Amino acid sequence: MNIKVDSCVCNPDKILNNANIRINSKLLKNKTSQIDCTNLIAYPPFINSHDHLISNWYPKAGFGKTYPNVNIWVEDMKKTDSFLERNKVWINDGSFDLTQTEANQIVQLGIYKNLFSGCAVVQDHIPNQKQSYYKNNPINVLENFTQHHSLSMGNWWGGGSAEEEFAKTDGKIPFITHLGEGIDKLSEMCFPKLKELNLLQPNTLLIHGIALSKDQIKECAKAGTTICWCPDSNYYLVGETLDVDACFEYGVNVVLGTDSTMSGGINLLEEIRFAHHKFPHIPMKQIYEMISTNAVYALKLTDEYGTIEENTSNLLLIKKHDEDPFRNILKAYMEDIELLMHRGVPIYGDAKFLDEFSINEDNYYFFGKNRFVYGHPEKITKFINNKLGYKKDFPFLPF
Repeated sequence: MNIKVDSCVCNPDKILNNANIRINSKLLKNKTSQIDCTNLIAYPPFINSHDHLISNWYPKAGFGKTYPNVNIWVEDMKKTDSFLERNKVWINDGSFDLTQTEANQIVQLGIYKNLFSGCAVVQDHIPNQKQSYYKNNPINVLENFTQHHSLSMGNWWGGGSAEEEFAKTDGKIPFITHLGEGIDKLSEMCFPKLKELNLLQPNTLLIHGIALSKDQIKECAKAGTTICWCPDSNYYLVGETLDVDACFEYGVNVVLGTDSTMSGGINLLEEIRFAHHKFPHIPMKQIYEMISTNAVYALKLTDEYGTIEENTSNLLLIKKHDEDPFRNILKAYMEDIELLMHRGVPIYGDAKFLDEFSINEDNYYFFGKNRFVYGHPEKITKFINNKLGYKKDFPFLPF
C-alpha cells in the first residue's frame, strides 16, 4: 500500500514534501493500493522517555504547593484524594509485581495514555518486571534497562544498589535513575555521589536534573550522559526545572518525558505544548529531536524507531494544521491522529484505514465518529468503574 502525504518527517534533518510512503505490513489486503492522504503529515511514532505507568491516575496528587525536594512530596502524595482513590483499585503490597490483575489494569491504562498521543515506545521507570509484563502490548514498553529509584531515596521500590544495577548493563542498555529532583542541599548532593560511584556514563539516563549546575551539565555532556526533561512535573512539584538552555549550550542529549499524570502532563502532546509555552525560544525541531532521535540514543533502541524511510512498518499520520511539520505537532490533539501503526499493525486512528488490512474486528474497539483502537481499553475503564462504584473519567482517553 502506498500513501501520498503532504510531507514526511523522515528524521529531524530530512523532510520530504509530497512524499509517497510504502507501508510494510503482512496484514495488507492489496500491497499495490494507493491512498491519497495529502491533508496529513507523516512522522515516525513518538517516544516517551519517562513515565510511571502504574501512576497514571487523575487528577494530580498534591496540595497546591511546591516542595524543596520530591522525597517530601512522595510522603504527602499518600494523603491526597487522587492516591487514595487509586487505592480503591490497587494497593501496593510492597512487592511491586505489576503483573497482578488490579495493578496491570492500571498499567494498561497508562499504556493507552501513551498510545493515544502517538507514542509507540514508552520507558516505564519501575523495578524490572516479569517478562510477561513487556509482551503482547500494542506499543513497546521498554524491557531492556536497569534502574535505581534515586540516590537520595535509594532503590526503595525494589532492585539492587545503584552500582549493582549499573553493572548489569555491561554498558549496552540504559541505566535509569531520578537525580536532583529538587532545589535543596539534599538534591544538590546527588550529582557528586553519582560521580563518586562512577555512574556518569554514556548509557546513564538521568531523570529531571533540576538541581544540576551549569558545570555539572557540562560534565554530563562530556560523558555522553542523557538527561530526561519533564517540565510539567518539575514545575508542579518543585516550581523549577532543568536548566535546559545550558544543556543545549553544552550539547547534552536531552529527551522528553511526561512522568505520570499524578504529577506530570496529560500525555506527550500536552507535555510538548507545555515545554513550548514555558520555553518558546526553543525551536520546535529541537523539541522534536527529544521524542525521536535523541530518545533512540538514550534508550538504546533499534533503528526501527525515531526515523522513517519511504518503506516503513511504523507510522504516525497527523492532520495538517501548520506548514511547518514541527510546529504542526503543537496543534495536534488525540483526535488529529489519523493513523498510528506499530510493527505493521494499525493500532489507532480513523477506521477507514482498516479497510486496507485483514484484521479480526474482535481485537479492536470502535468509538466516536469512526475511530478505532487496538485492544479493549473500554474494558479497563469498566473494571475500574466497578471497583470504584462510580464512573471515572480520564482526560487522556478519547472516549
